Amino acid sequence: MNTLALGPSWLDPDHLIGQFGLFGVLVIVFAESGLLIGFFLPGDSLLFTTGLLVTTDKLHTPLWLVCVLVALAAIIGDQVGYLFGRKVGPSLFKRPDSRLFKQENVEKAHEFFEKYGPKSLILARFVPVVRTFTPIIAGVSRMNYRSFITFNIIGGVLWGVGVTLLGAGLGQIEFVRKNIEAMLVLIVLISVVPIAIEFLRARSKAKKEAAAQDEGRGPIAGGGSPAPGQRGRHAKR
Repeated sequence: MNTLALGPSWLDPDHLIGQFGLFGVLVIVFAESGLLIGFFLPGDSLLFTTGLLVTTDKLHTPLWLVCVLVALAAIIGDQVGYLFGRKVGPSLFKRPDSRLFKQENVEKAHEFFEKYGPKSLILARFVPVVRTFTPIIAGVSRMNYRSFITFNIIGGVLWGVGVTLLGAGLGQIEFVRKNIEAMLVLIVLISVVPIAIEFLRARSKAKKEAAAQDEGRGPIAGGGSPAPGQRGRHAKR
């Protein structure tokens, strides 16, 4: 099966699975779920492709076992991210940018976590980049461990099993099998929608705040000083 490489060829899900099999899938899911270097990995399209390959007998592993292993990899990845965040703490926010680390990603994940609280661990699973940094931010914030592990498990199962089963289910449809390239592009676009929505909301909020500040700087009715021309007219009277 030839799929569309949505970036470098070595990030193409079909290529990755063909080269490294299920083990490679689990390593990538683990890395993207909690290691700083995993934010660029193709988690959504990889899981979708994995499910599709299982149903087309190109990946010879029972679907139930694939789902269990993927969920475990996602949960353990978040666990490692949380522990890393607890250990590194606030110093993470002072770390300089590099090719594999951008302070902007940490700030986005922090805002996401602050906005949604514990349930961000579930929601972030479906948002590329944010899902990598959110468990780390939860550790930095020293989120209650019992709450963390609860939401971590729920999020790991919903994302890992859900996207894999989606690929398996749609993979049985002939139209999907014949248009796998378009389906992978669609999956990536859908996964980016939450980011786009948050961006537009933040942009709208910034505009409203700027407008409010401009109004606040305007002249106060009855209390403003007269303009230079008005001073002259008042003086003549």
